[in-house]
Amino acid sequence: MYSESKFMQTKLFLAEDRGTANYGWLKPNYYFSFSNYHNPEKVHFGMLRVLNDDFIEGGGAFPLHPHDNMEIVTIPLTGALQHQDNTGGHGIIKAGDIQIMSSGSGIQHSEANASKTDSVTLFQIWLFPKIKNITPRYDQRSFDLIGRENKWQVVVSPKEEDEALWINQDARFSLANISNGKLLEYKNGFDGNGVFLVVINGSVSVNGIKLSKRDAIGIQNTNQFSIQANEDAELLAIEIPMKL
Repeated sequence: MYSESKFMQTKLFLAEDRGTANYGWLKPNYYFSFSNYHNPEKVHFGMLRVLNDDFIEGGGAFPLHPHDNMEIVTIPLTGALQHQDNTGGHGIIKAGDIQIMSSGSGIQHSEANASKTDSVTLFQIWLFPKIKNITPRYDQRSFDLIGRENKWQVVVSPKEEDEALWINQDARFSLANISNGKLLEYKNGFDGNGVFLVVINGSVSVNGIKLSKRDAIGIQNTNQFSIQANEDAELLAIEIPMKL
């Protein structure tokens, strides 16, 4: 559902309207068409192609599989995830960490729950790349959660001054923990980009629209907007070019 003000255009992606699946060890929720879930009105938002909210049981794993020409960002919310790929990239990421992989000309990787007993929850996010067929690459980094208290902490960006993980796209990923009653401004890093805002936890209002846990909103035609916290909330802002 789209709505428009004089300038800002928005599209709601309510948590209850997401696609779902149950593979036993994996229980995903799909914001966009993926795997066996297809919704012609939810194929992509600009350069943002995939956002999966995954629950992985203890011992669960994605076996070795290929990708090419996609920027893949993983944000663990709880638990720990183990990565391995055929370029030699490897590591374990947990809440507070961010992982990025440029599949470029082709890469094979596996992702596994690092625990045999505890579950993992994470966001798996795919963006179309700016330049195709680059050399595949992998990186991960830990971020101090204090750096996102009532402000945006940029965790993925092509801009060196952001001190974030590099991405092959004019896109930025930012996280914030906002306290009840606080007002938080978002300003685009790239003129003309859209923003896909996800409420990880809590409740906020954007342009008079109330969003609760796991709700999201796509925002276009503005380089700045305000977010009002209705309670303590965790937010993810994915800023992306809108033209494919």
